[in-house]
Formats: sequence, structure tokens, C-alpha cells
Amino acid sequence: MSSLDFSNGFLPNDLIVQILSRLPVKTLFRCKLVCKFWSRLPSEKYFIDLYFQTSSKNPALLLEIIHTLRTRSSYVCVDRSCGVLGVSLDFLNDRVRIRASCNGLLCCASIPNRGVYYVCNPMTREFRLLPRARDRPFTRCQPEYEATLIGLAFDPKSWKFHVALAGFYRPFSHRPHDQLVCLVFDSDTNVWRRFVTCQYEEFTHMNRNQSVFANGFLHWLTYSCSHVLALDLIDEVWLKIPLPEEIVTGGFASRVYLLELEGEVSVIQMLGCWMNTWVLKDHVREKWILVDRVHLRCIRGFAANVFPMCQTSDVVFLAAQRKVLTYGRKDKMWKEVYVKQDPPTYPLWFSAHAYRSALFPCHQVLQVPKLGCITGSVLNFKI
Repeated sequence: MSSLDFSNGFLPNDLIVQILSRLPVKTLFRCKLVCKFWSRLPSEKYFIDLYFQTSSKNPALLLEIIHTLRTRSSYVCVDRSCGVLGVSLDFLNDRVRIRASCNGLLCCASIPNRGVYYVCNPMTREFRLLPRARDRPFTRCQPEYEATLIGLAFDPKSWKFHVALAGFYRPFSHRPHDQLVCLVFDSDTNVWRRFVTCQYEEFTHMNRNQSVFANGFLHWLTYSCSHVLALDLIDEVWLKIPLPEEIVTGGFASRVYLLELEGEVSVIQMLGCWMNTWVLKDHVREKWILVDRVHLRCIRGFAANVFPMCQTSDVVFLAAQRKVLTYGRKDKMWKEVYVKQDPPTYPLWFSAHAYRSALFPCHQVLQVPKLGCITGSVLNFKI
């Protein structure tokens, strides 16, 4: 890319690119009207990658404000500087629930059309309708016939994504079978792959919503809060990774949440007046390291009702009934960044997702075998 000299009264193109990569997406798109060079920038691979690297330093929390069960939700994106951006998913032309978020993309499930899923970028308003999996519903007792677990894994290096649906077959009015059925969608092949493992776990609503993609695995925290269930997307096997003994011994006196931290799996434990942050450093050795310990004296009135939802090495986002707080790990400061004036139907933490702005496309469809094709195998459960 050529650069112009300051003496000519123009900024170098390299500097312009750096400035534009720090703009909000909506402002960036308005700048496309300036010239052809600015117009094509948001579509250039090098700029899309640069924009993502820059936005990773400014994490945000995407809140789904559920009004009623029969109306469309509204969405707001809150960042650490108290910036609040309204987000719309109307371009999907469907009433949906956000089920997973990963590196700027969202996985949404249709409410009126069971078994219909979208992967979309709410900033660019691009989306991809996933082919229906030719399989019967996971359960007749789950709301909307949804899978127990839904995870989205997007690799910002290859621009490839996977969607994982996992659930337990349960005949009507009977207990679930001890078979975890998993479907994995590959964006490159446009095919669902099915495999079954013989085991049973339970998950809370928070556990189901907080999936983490790291090191080629999708992770969920189980109901017992004694271990993490990890899905290897390459070898298609499940791993059970025990949590640190200090967390397990906390029992019901502590609350545990699974989050991502700088590309690694992290667990935050809320125990009494302390917030402890652990990071999984080695999947094979199951090695956890305590990286942060914060006293909650400054939010004593909220401590029992706040839920960690998003974090980086600099900041932690916590959601309460009507408020969003942040804690700065470097300046040790607590800040109230968002308040919902009208009482929401559900607390803000009920449907909040870690988010960062990105320009990644998700609509490409390759020439592949017939849509909705499922291949399958039965695999052993690895402990």
C-alpha cells in the first residue's frame, strides 16, 4: 500500500487505515462514501483482520432484552466506557433467541420455526441460514425442541466456523436416555456430522448460555460445577476436565461461571466476598492457575446478585437484575456502565453474551454435497 508525504497535506494511507480500524462499525460504514479506497477497505481481508485485533482491546457485553415471549427482543451492546449501542437482528426476518457468541459472530435459534438456526454478524448484517439437520428433535420436554447445549466456534484465522448442538433423547414422560447426541456443522462443507456418546450430564440455564471456544474445543460447565465438559471439534470426542480442588470444595457456598480470557478457558468463582479467577493452562495435564483475586467490599450490596459475563486481562463485566458493572483489573475501580430504567421481564444476566465488534463474513456457501446431509459414528466417552 502506497503512502503519501505529510508535506502534500495528506495523511499516509497506512495511518488512515490505523485510524479507520478504531472506529465503530456504523461510523466506518459511513466513511465508505469518502472515496473508493475507503469504500473497499471493510471488504479487504487484511483490514478485517486488523479491525478484529483492534476491537479485541475494547470488549463489550451484548444484552438481549426480552419483553414478552411472543414479541421480538431488543438488543443493546454495552462497552466499558459507558457506550450503549442499539443492535438489531431484524435482517433475519425471524423471531430468534441468541444462543451463542464467538469472535463477533452470533448463533441464533428461531423461536417459531423449531430446528432453524442462523449464524450472523449483527454489525455487517450478514447471515447464513444453516441447513436443517435430518434428525428428530433431541427431546420433547425442552423448550422449543432446542438442544440442551448449543455452541459456536469461529476461528478468526481461517474464517471457518462450527456450530455444535448436543442433547439427550427423552421419550415423552420418561427420563432422558444416557446418550448424549451431538451434531456438528462445518461451514466449509455445509454438512452436519452426528455422533453419540454414552453419558449423562445436567446443566443450568447459565451453564448452557456460557459456552467457550478455545484451543479447538468448545467448553461448558456442568450443573455440579465439579468439571468442564469439552468437545474436541477435530477428533469429535468429549473430555471431562476437573475443576481446581479449591473450587470443588467450595460446594454450594460458591457460584462458578465459565468464561473466556485472552483465548483461554477461564472460571470465575464467587465465594463470599471474593471473586477468584482461574485459567486452564493445559487440557492434557488439566492444569489450572489462579490469576486474579478480588475483594467485593465495594459492591457489597450487589455481590450476591451479580454474575460475571465477560472478561479480558483489563476488565470484567458483571450483570445484575437491572445494571451492568465493570471492574478494572489495573486501576482496581468499579464502574456502573448501564442501567435498565424499566424493570425487564427477565434479569439482564438471563441472556447476556460476551461480544466484540468484527467485520468477518459468514454468508459464503461452497459447492458441496446435498444440503442437510449428516454423517455419523458412535464414539467412546473419554475421561
